[in-house]
Amino acid sequence: MDHDFQFHFIEPDQSISDFVENLGTFHNHSDEAKEVVIIPDGRVDLFFMQSPSEPFHVALIGLETYPEQRQIPPQTQAFVVSFKPIAVEYILNTTIADVLNTAKKLPQDFWGFKAEDLQDFELCCTKATQKIRELVPQKTDERKHQLFELMYASKGEISVKDLSEKVGWSSRQINRYFTKQLGLSLKAYSTILRFRASLEHIAKGKLFPELNYTDQNHFIKEVKKFSGVAPKELSKNKNDRFILLSVLKGQ
Repeated sequence: MDHDFQFHFIEPDQSISDFVENLGTFHNHSDEAKEVVIIPDGRVDLFFMQSPSEPFHVALIGLETYPEQRQIPPQTQAFVVSFKPIAVEYILNTTIADVLNTAKKLPQDFWGFKAEDLQDFELCCTKATQKIRELVPQKTDERKHQLFELMYASKGEISVKDLSEKVGWSSRQINRYFTKQLGLSLKAYSTILRFRASLEHIAKGKLFPELNYTDQNHFIKEVKKFSGVAPKELSKNKNDRFILLSVLKGQ
């Protein structure tokens, strides 16, 4: 366990749970950079961060489709809102197709946050929750809510054809929506959801496929594709470098 690196994540208030998966904070107390591996999880992250080397800034992180090693600078403190993809359209009022596997900086005063707010996680959660409540539109497309609910419930294992039939939205229109809003196809996003669901099993030490993988080799191949390592090494999570796995193990 890396005691110099602390993190805490909570579920959102029910009033914003249609759009937000969780709220979190992390702090690298060390005087050295923290090596981490970012792996695809199907979420869109809004970061408020500061460190001695990087003044307070706000960034929107797009979806990831492959693992990437990054460094968290010394003494970095951050607050993060992890959105469900439907929030891109209805809360952030934008598209993230242009930030697939990357990020874009937002105005420093975005949502009225300030550097000193990062010292108080409860305050950050309250401010973010209030702001998101204000942004929730009175009317949304019910097909889109149902689409994501079905995908989450099936852990990405429902076919495009079945989704189309259950939601009453053509496969072509669904794929067009995903490509335009998120920058990847529905099938690609579903594969990420299945990988993420398998992380919950790996966090419990289950190193064999629990989901609809063809066989053990298929499972290992997909885990390597999205994490860069085999399930056994991922489960060990040396130095807590896979933060998402560390969070799942702590739940």
